[in-house]
Amino acid sequence: MSWITFFKNQRQRTEFIVTLMLLIVLMLTFSQFLQFIEQRKGVSLPDPLLINFNPMDLTWLTFALIYISLILFLFGNIKDPHKVTIALQSYGLMVVFRIIAMYLTPLESPATLLILDDPFVQFFGKGEILTKDLFFSGHTGTLFLLSLLSENKILKSIFLTSTLLVGVAVLLQHVHYFIDVFVAPFVAYGAFKIIENLHIKFSK
Repeated sequence: MSWITFFKNQRQRTEFIVTLMLLIVLMLTFSQFLQFIEQRKGVSLPDPLLINFNPMDLTWLTFALIYISLILFLFGNIKDPHKVTIALQSYGLMVVFRIIAMYLTPLESPATLLILDDPFVQFFGKGEILTKDLFFSGHTGTLFLLSLLSENKILKSIFLTSTLLVGVAVLLQHVHYFIDVFVAPFVAYGAFKIIENLHIKFSK
């Protein structure tokens, strides 16, 4: 279905516009929430995995995988407005789950972490670097969500591989605890299935 055909349908047009507006509001709220999380006192977890190796800086690898995956997903699905709508809604629901999870689990970052500083964001302006947006890993969850949304087998394999590599990278850099990375794909799957089932239910 083309975007022109998609927008000729009033229900689909309204759903997409409302989804986009709500996501913008959600992301602005999430940004403020992260500032609150960063100022809040948390608990340091004794992670039996991280103590076995020294941290290494894999920032560029991590963000290269993330941005390349996002670009591939965009090019692979931009002609499918229904898929884009589901992607935005699934991501938004996952962000809601992250807000709830982080609010209920106040954590301090691993003492040995090496800062994960987004090169793209820092290129356009120095912003505050966040270290307490821990449970659960948004980077890992987002990449796994891309794999769930992709029907193309090659893209799905790329996104699954990126999910694994980024999950390992943020652990090697001591940016996250193991539990943060382990839980992320399960939450992403839950968010995706909820949105998918709602679309199936209301399309009948």
